[in-house]
Amino acid sequence: MATGTEDPTTLTVDELAARAGVTVRTVRFYGTRGLLPPPVIGPRRVGHYGAEHLSRLALIEELRHQGMTLAAIERYLEQLPPDLSAQDLAIHRALVASWAPDAAEDVTRAELERRAGRTLSEEDIVRLAAMGGLERAEPVDGRYRVDRGLLRLGVELLGVPIAHETILAARTVLLAHSRSAAQELTRLFRDEVWEPYRERESDPEHLAAMKSLSAHMQPMVLQALVTAFQRSLREELRAAFTAQ
Repeated sequence: MATGTEDPTTLTVDELAARAGVTVRTVRFYGTRGLLPPPVIGPRRVGHYGAEHLSRLALIEELRHQGMTLAAIERYLEQLPPDLSAQDLAIHRALVASWAPDAAEDVTRAELERRAGRTLSEEDIVRLAAMGGLERAEPVDGRYRVDRGLLRLGVELLGVPIAHETILAARTVLLAHSRSAAQELTRLFRDEVWEPYRERESDPEHLAAMKSLSAHMQPMVLQALVTAFQRSLREELRAAFTAQ
């Protein structure tokens, strides 16, 4: 079990596998296929992996979860810029994860801590639950229902020197504004696309195709939202801190 003291930028292959929820054999296999960059070789010829390896591994696993073949994953990764940061890769993974229905899994406390890469106190459990990363499975039997993406984010936030209340307040702001944006975009699609199309077309097959379009729009709309938010946040932060 990891102790929580390891530096996330210098993980051994065992620590990397534990944090990603895969086996060491899987990590090495991805490395031989070129899906995962080689580690940095340190003293005593021990390979060390960084945050980018962890984020890239999480992206690969998400793509496999979506049913993509290894060949398709290779093509997908080849299209990405070679200098993407861990944060950029995490955004790609979040976008990919949004293509599928919400998925959660039940894990034991030991498995939860293995996924987190650290020992979790009861206070940590409470904070992760408040951030939406996990909840106690029912019936309560010592197992936890985990959201894989939110758990990884929540564990990272445990080490951020920001008050728990501030993190929850930020989450409330994000949820409120994302809900508002979703409502406005849905209204726009309904009023400007769906209703006029339904009035013109009576063919059931055409109507079914239009309904299907709304589902296929999700990745495109999400990409647009993420891009717009990134630019807006960067501009706001630059204005806020350069004015000091």
